[in-house]
Amino acid sequence: MRGVVKIKGGEDAVARARLIAHFEDHPEMVFYSRQLEVLFENEHFHWVTNRAITHLVREGRICSEQRPLGNGPGVKLLWHRKFRFYKRTAGEVFDLVNRYSTSASEGALGLQGETMVLKGFARQQFVLKGEATNSYKGVRWTETSHDLDFIFERDGNSYGIEVKNTLGYLDFSEFATKIRICDHLRVRPVFAVRALPRTWANALITLGGYAMIMRWQFYPWTQRELAKEINEKLGLPVDAPRRIADGTMQRFEKWIASPGDHPVDKDRGQRALDKIQTALDRGIARRLAVENAEADDPDWT
Repeated sequence: MRGVVKIKGGEDAVARARLIAHFEDHPEMVFYSRQLEVLFENEHFHWVTNRAITHLVREGRICSEQRPLGNGPGVKLLWHRKFRFYKRTAGEVFDLVNRYSTSASEGALGLQGETMVLKGFARQQFVLKGEATNSYKGVRWTETSHDLDFIFERDGNSYGIEVKNTLGYLDFSEFATKIRICDHLRVRPVFAVRALPRTWANALITLGGYAMIMRWQFYPWTQRELAKEINEKLGLPVDAPRRIADGTMQRFEKWIASPGDHPVDKDRGQRALDKIQTALDRGIARRLAVENAEADDPDWT
């Protein structure tokens, strides 16, 4: 077991040290960038891990190879620089990623997430008032083309539900827009997602919303063997359950029953969203600066 070491230099330096240790502990394994983002999301935001990966590849501490997937976007494979005979392992990882990315691109996973959430709310006696809608009780959202996956009612209260059955976080601009839609339609925002950055969840709660964290990406029951293989070989939180866990809906019921536990402060919540957007903009600017430096550096390959 590794000893505890204090790392100087901020969160990025800590993430780089954590990744180096991970590759040292698994010198004959091949990973890919999204996989590492998810594996370390309890320690670092996805974008922090991604920046650390880019930095370590640039330094030559880990090796990388970009491969195109069957559905269009590519995957960045990563391995320890001392792993000489990596090609077979890289091929096995790529083949598995290619198989599950094809399943995701066909829309099956998005539909599966929505179906499970719909059934979960129905079991709790919520009444469906809208599906893929941007209007409610005579009020319509017209500022953008976005809509909400569902609007449910129960006991005189209304909830706007957004479902994202993905490994990665949803886009922040979409997150902020969906909150604004809910405020405009006067429904409480609920995000049913596999994972959400804690700063985003805190802002959502302050604005009167709820983060329904599923922890798993849901596959259809018919693809349970593929889900099992992804989980066992890549360590990713993928499963094919028949229904949302009872505890997930029970936590939501507890939130509804205890409104005083999470006081709403919309001004404070909006300031939190603005702060997150500023931080993300700075991160994008930093990444672009690194990419431009790489493009100008003849020694960077």
